[in-house]
Amino acid sequence: MHIQTLNDGTHVEIRPPTYEDVDRMLAFFTSLPDEDRRYLKVHRLDRDRAEERVREALDGRAVRLLAVAGDRVVGDGALELSHQGWGRHLGEIRVFVAPEFRRKHLGALLIQKLFKEAEKREVEKVVARMAAPQVAARKVFERLGFHVDAVLPAYVTDAAGAKHDLVVMSCTLDEVWRELKDFYDSDHWPDG
Repeated sequence: MHIQTLNDGTHVEIRPPTYEDVDRMLAFFTSLPDEDRRYLKVHRLDRDRAEERVREALDGRAVRLLAVAGDRVVGDGALELSHQGWGRHLGEIRVFVAPEFRRKHLGALLIQKLFKEAEKREVEKVVARMAAPQVAARKVFERLGFHVDAVLPAYVTDAAGAKHDLVVMSCTLDEVWRELKDFYDSDHWPDG
């Protein structure tokens, strides 16, 4: 159990999910604003998918972390790993934070822990993908040292059926550790 203190004094537990968390995970994703849910890569409001995410964490196909405050999930982070082929040196990162926990450094904390896990698994480069309208997410990753590798036109279909460009960003672990150290040494954390 890893209890962390956010910049406002709030305590959260950062840990992998268990099957006992499935209802809390569903409640978390259901509670996200429509704008956040609109761009979910995978439908996460489904019990079978939530259970699959726990299985992926338990069997090592992905690293998944929950931020829990009290009995409520307030953050969710994932590092999805490619275990074979030419992408085995890559990991893809995704982080979601409840609106009332943004600007408290929770997103940066989840990202830091995911990068530590990437380092343990000898991931060399981390990729983040997002729809072009997700400007705030892009800014967070830019502050962490990610750069845009590609923009794929009309590559994403959101929950409402609208097409958007897909922005692919990446960063080596060395670059991110330098940026995170700068954030820890200052008040300019990437999530506000």
